[in-house]
Amino acid sequence: MLFGPGGAGKGTIAARLVAEDPRLWLSRSWTTRARRPGEPEDAYVFVDRPAFEAQVAADGFFEWAEFLGNLYGTPVTDPVPGRDVLLEIDLQGARQVRRLRPDATLVLLLPPSPAVQAERLRARGDDEAHVARRLAEGAEEERLGRALADAVVVNDTVAQATADVASILGDRRSGVPSGPRTSTPAPDMPEGS
Repeated sequence: MLFGPGGAGKGTIAARLVAEDPRLWLSRSWTTRARRPGEPEDAYVFVDRPAFEAQVAADGFFEWAEFLGNLYGTPVTDPVPGRDVLLEIDLQGARQVRRLRPDATLVLLLPPSPAVQAERLRARGDDEAHVARRLAEGAEEERLGRALADAVVVNDTVAQATADVASILGDRRSGVPSGPRTSTPAPDMPEGS
C-alpha cells in the first residue's frame, strides 16, 4: 500500500508500478471532490456525497476518510486472481488498513521537500489556499506516517522512487522480513535515520 501527503506523487508512482508489474492490481478509490483540470477521468470514481454515503452505509468500502472536506474511500472489490492489490491512500486510510490487515505492507511516499510538494500541488491545479492547507497537513502526515510505515520512500525522481517501491514489493513477495527502511533520507534527516 502506498500512502503519503498530497503532492508526494502517489498517483504517478502507482501508475508506473502497475504499468511495469503485471502482478499488481490498482484498486481505484472513490472521491466526492471535483476532478482537477487535466486529471484523467479514471483517476478516481468521482461521485457526489449522497452516492458515497450510500456506499458507506452498505459497507462497501475497505477504508474511507474525510480529508479537507472531501470523502475518499477504497471500495471492497475482488482483485484479479494471482495479482497483488496496490492501494493509493492517505494517512487515515493507512491507519484503517493497518487495523484491518496488519500483514499489509505500508510504504510512506514523501516529496523531497515542502517547496517541491508545493510546486507539485500548484502544477496539478490546486489554488494557494489549498496548497497552504496541504503543506500544513503534510508535515503532520509525515510525522505520523513515519511511525506507521514499514518503509519510507522519498520521491525525488519518479524512476528512482518507482524502483525503490518495486524493490520493497519484491522483498515482500520473496519473504524478506520488512523492517523500517528509508530509500533516501529526507532533507533534514541525518543519514541512516
